[in-house]
Amino acid sequence: MSSLIWSRTTVIWLLLVVATGLSWGMGQGVGAFDVQIVSVAIIIVTFVKVRFVIFEFMEIRGAPTWMHRVGNGWIMLISGLLITRVLIAA
Repeated sequence: MSSLIWSRTTVIWLLLVVATGLSWGMGQGVGAFDVQIVSVAIIIVTFVKVRFVIFEFMEIRGAPTWMHRVGNGWIMLISGLLITRVLIAA
């Protein structure tokens, strides 16, 4: 039972839950900080979560190297575009 509770999947799921709470908390406190900084931080947390989901739950972790590169490239491209959009919108 202990091995099920502390399996890799369970630990990553718990990290995803904590990251969701973190980004929700940052979104609730937008008035206390600069909106751009909070928005960029939320985007970064979101794409860390996306990477966990892609590599762990979609099982790309055990896939060929080119799939790792495509996954990481997609994450970097989309998060970069979103962060650029947030920073330009000011």
